[in-house]
Amino acid sequence: MSSLRAVLVLLLIVASTLLHAVPLLLAALFKALLPSARLRRAIDRVLAALAESWIGANSAMIDHFTSTRFHVEGDGELVADGHYLVLANHQSWVDIVVLQKVFNRRIPLLRFFLKRQLFWVPVLGLAWWALDFPFMGRYSRAQIAKNPELGRRDMEATRRACEKFREIPVAVMNFVEGTRFTPEKHARQASPYRHLLKPKSGGVAFVIDAMGDALHGVLDVTIAYPGGRPTMMDLMGGRIPEVRVRVRHHPIPTEVMCGRYQDDRAVRARFQQWMNGLWAQKDADLGRLLGE
Repeated sequence: MSSLRAVLVLLLIVASTLLHAVPLLLAALFKALLPSARLRRAIDRVLAALAESWIGANSAMIDHFTSTRFHVEGDGELVADGHYLVLANHQSWVDIVVLQKVFNRRIPLLRFFLKRQLFWVPVLGLAWWALDFPFMGRYSRAQIAKNPELGRRDMEATRRACEKFREIPVAVMNFVEGTRFTPEKHARQASPYRHLLKPKSGGVAFVIDAMGDALHGVLDVTIAYPGGRPTMMDLMGGRIPEVRVRVRHHPIPTEVMCGRYQDDRAVRARFQQWMNGLWAQKDADLGRLLGE
């Protein structure tokens, strides 16, 4: 029965995606032809509204066809037209659906830094491009060591994206661990946290450096699955009994907004100390949400 439900929900989501993608891509094409920046910003609002409608439809299907319960704790007032940096732990692709469901129409549309190869995903790749999702090379340390120009290319793409984001309401999403949590990765890292991998601070520092004075703050999101790490088919098949989420709204300390993360060892140490503090609190929140 759960497999049939998963197939039904998947087909409905595909239909909803196509239904929303067609007007979204037409609006993006119209935007590209407009000479006025003011008119293009007006089309940006139309594009965001279409994306929010798609997310709303997906969330409604999850509510209707599954029995998954969502428990959300939060602090601070959220602004629908603000500028946020959203940080979260990462365990499953379900995390993205959870984040979209929790924040849809409460903050600006979540935008992710995507691998360049994802541009070629049918329909969605063009939709992400139309919504100004930044596409990155995401090169490994070994590739960058062999060719430093690759790293500079990604940093420049990040800076261009952040300059654009300063002009529109935006929520920039970052999975700070850089990869999905597994016990094997946790052991390989010798992570000091019980439920998390080590945070990677460089990307967060770069976004704060590029957008710092425009950001309303950091939304630190902790996602817990008491029934175990799920898959997307688990979600669609109604096999996730419960999702627990904790949202903390943090101001960005002035001492981490001064830039020079790459060049100044003292700045880098202060920033990493701040990130490690957030992660220690997240680890404790995650343990509590899991009922430990």
